[in-house]
Amino acid sequence: MSEILLPPLSVAVEMEIPFHDVDTMHIVWHGHYLKYFEIARCKLLDEFDYNYPQMLDSGYMWPVIDVQIRYVHGIVFTQKIRVVATLTEWENRLKIQYVVYDADSGKRMTKGHTTQVAVELDQRELCLVCPTVLTEKLHAWPAFQAAVLKEST
Repeated sequence: MSEILLPPLSVAVEMEIPFHDVDTMHIVWHGHYLKYFEIARCKLLDEFDYNYPQMLDSGYMWPVIDVQIRYVHGIVFTQKIRVVATLTEWENRLKIQYVVYDADSGKRMTKGHTTQVAVELDQRELCLVCPTVLTEKLHAWPAFQAAVLKEST
């Protein structure tokens, strides 16, 4: 397996492509990339203890409002991939960048990002800035402390 150096505020998830994810050309159907992004995003959110159950418990939902994907190379059945998710914005929205690599060679296969915004559960109103609970969770995350808070001191 090729080593990929992770940027700050990142996680990596490895998986093997199952048969049910490929189309008649034996290439991953384009819609499944969002599933791979979601798997990596959930692992990243777990890192600072603010995954979907914690979001709902705190009174917010975080719908995805924008997705961008660039398909660089096709991914095929049984191929092992590594999906790297990196938190890049958190003040007014959550923006997460993704890069999908071939796990064996390290070749970049796909890249993209998702953007999520906070919406108050009770009023169903969009928050123009991220809620305090997100800031508190991020400030308690050792990787955030090392990468972001250290830079600001």
